[in-house]
Amino acid sequence: MKLEFRKADIADAELLIDIYNSAFYSDYLKYGVCPAYGKTKEMMEKSIINYPKFIILFQDKPVGCVSCKQAEAGIYEVGCLCVIPEYQGKGIGTQAIQFVTSYYKDWEKFTLITPIDKKGNVKFYTEKCGFEIVSLEMDGNVQVARFVLERSDPV
Repeated sequence: MKLEFRKADIADAELLIDIYNSAFYSDYLKYGVCPAYGKTKEMMEKSIINYPKFIILFQDKPVGCVSCKQAEAGIYEVGCLCVIPEYQGKGIGTQAIQFVTSYYKDWEKFTLITPIDKKGNVKFYTEKCGFEIVSLEMDGNVQVARFVLERSDPV
């Protein structure tokens, strides 16, 4: 599946809200809360500034988003990786991780958090992308895992 990645700007706020709401609706239903679901336009605009985002395009159709922020030199936090439901399970997330690891050339480590009970996410990040779980923590009423991907080749 040939994908394109386009850097999002403020004008993409409503499009990103639609992508996030589609991708995270099931999490909202499951947990009763989801920080990525139900953002206002102003919240998304602020998020675009604070967490640079790339819109994932398949045949010019927006199908997902990946966002990363540099936490410190060489260390990046994946704030969001989402794919709209009808495109999940097609390798888009794997390509998104490959994209960010090639885009941020100075990376030494990528980190992210996701609910530990989302077995598909855990399997995806560990088996398909090479992340390791380094800790468990609570985010409100949801137990989340912190994942880390460390670069094996020197920068």
